[in-house]
Amino acid sequence: MLIVMESGATEEQIRAVTERIRALGLRPHPIPGAERTAIGITGNHGPLDPAEFEILPGVQQAIRVTKPYKLVSREVKAADSVVTVGGRPVGGKRLTIIAGPCAVESEAQTLTIAQRVREAGADLFRGGAFKPRTSPYSFQGLGLKGLQILARVREETGLPIITEAVDEDSMAMVEDYADAAQIGARNMQNFSLLKRAGKSKIPVFLKRGMSATLDEFLMAAEYVVSEGNYQLFLCERGVRTFADHTRNTLDLAIVPAVKHLSHLPILVDPSHGTGRRDKVVPLARAAIAAGADGVMVEVHHDPARALSDGPQAILPEQFAGLVRDLHALAGLVGRTHD
Repeated sequence: MLIVMESGATEEQIRAVTERIRALGLRPHPIPGAERTAIGITGNHGPLDPAEFEILPGVQQAIRVTKPYKLVSREVKAADSVVTVGGRPVGGKRLTIIAGPCAVESEAQTLTIAQRVREAGADLFRGGAFKPRTSPYSFQGLGLKGLQILARVREETGLPIITEAVDEDSMAMVEDYADAAQIGARNMQNFSLLKRAGKSKIPVFLKRGMSATLDEFLMAAEYVVSEGNYQLFLCERGVRTFADHTRNTLDLAIVPAVKHLSHLPILVDPSHGTGRRDKVVPLARAAIAAGADGVMVEVHHDPARALSDGPQAILPEQFAGLVRDLHALAGLVGRTHD
């Protein structure tokens, strides 16, 4: 259920409503808006009576939420959410461009790429310190040392850092070093990790699972938000199909679908979505045309020697060209990137 407060409701009236919700054994989720505050309710196992709340001072209306995902639904919050990562907005009118290598391999490699993508116009820097791989014999990441390198990148370039947490222990380490924690496709339904991320004080970047439906994707997001972390943004990174001309099938149709149902920002990862360097740039353009709030692309200055996913990493000069393309495209779709 969603409690909509009157535009002139006082802090005392809002507090009284939240206390009433808690008294019923439920959990309140205040959602401040530009004109009024709304309060989402979770924890009920059946329908609630709107009259229970509409009699309270300062309450304008109590609305039943029909979707199973409540807090991430547009029924609860009609306006688009904007998440702040290291002081930079994700969502809203301005596009976000995230770039960096698949994996942190060394300090020299990571700093070289970071300096190139910053010069080209990247907003945030990505790099994996923990790498969940299909094969146990593949490079698994540098762990804590990788996080320390990422912290040095932020110090040298000013770029906020996004990096993946693969379990609850690594989430604690990521919180100490990064500006946002990524939950990868393989962990989209790792519910203990989702709950831990929901208790985090840093934003969370949730990737769609390789076979996840739209509802499953949004329910995974609900796990994070229901624990109290509203700083959440989403990523479409391709799903597994019968196609063999790409690594995955990039499902751009999910972008307007998410936009219709949820207020959360959604970005697109055409690097994992295609697995092919020659397809990354055109699919990144298409993602923005489809309404995505930004893109995340893998960039490497020497992809032939990359320790992870070299074939899908674009070169720094290709990335610079992509940024120019997205600058031009932004105005055509009512967005900005300056």
